[in-house]
Amino acid sequence: MTLWRGDLPLVLASQSSARRALLDNAGLACLAEPADIDERAIQNESGLFAPYEIALHLAQAKALAVSAKRRGHHVVGADQTLALGDRMFNKPAGRDQAAQQLLALAGRTHALHSAVVVARDGEVVFSHVAVAWMSMRPLSEADVSAYLEEAGAAVITSVGAYQLEGLGVHLFDRIDGDHFTILGLPLLPLLAFFRDARLLAL
Repeated sequence: MTLWRGDLPLVLASQSSARRALLDNAGLACLAEPADIDERAIQNESGLFAPYEIALHLAQAKALAVSAKRRGHHVVGADQTLALGDRMFNKPAGRDQAAQQLLALAGRTHALHSAVVVARDGEVVFSHVAVAWMSMRPLSEADVSAYLEEAGAAVITSVGAYQLEGLGVHLFDRIDGDHFTILGLPLLPLLAFFRDARLLAL
C-alpha cells in the first residue's frame, strides 16, 4: 500500500538503496531511475564552492535529468556533500583512500549537507538543504584498519567512508542532526511539501 496520491508514480532519481528505503518505509512506493550525469564534471563546471550549494546543484541536476524523460511525474533528486572546514570529500576510490579520509576526520567535527529537489516536467518545484554535524571519535591507524576490515566494500559507496546505519556508527562520539539528513534525504521537509501539494493520503 502507498500513501502517494499523484496521478503518476513518484520517481527517485537515485540508485541509493538507503534513500529508496526511506521513501518506501514512509509509505511512498516509488520507481528508481538513476540520473545518467557526470557529477564531478557538473560540480567543476558550476564554479560553486560552498558545500550546501554544490549539494543543491547536483540534486537539481539529477532531478531535472530524469524529469526530462519522465513527463508528468514528480521526480526526487538528492545529493550529499561532506565538508571538514574548507575541505570537501568525495566517495573514496578504494580502501587506501578510505583510510586516509577516516584518519583526516578522526577526532574532529565535519558537516554533512543533504539536498533534496523535486522536479516536474523539467522545472524545479521544491528544494531544501539540511545539515548534520558529525563528531568522529579519535581513531588510531589500527582502529581504522579494523573498521575497514569489518565494513568491507561498503565503505567506498559512501562519502566519508562510513554508513551510519551500519558499522559506521562505531566511529562517532556525537551527532547533531536528524537521521534522514545523515542518510542523504531530508525527509520531513519533503513530506511537508507533498502534503501541501495534496499528493499524500496522510
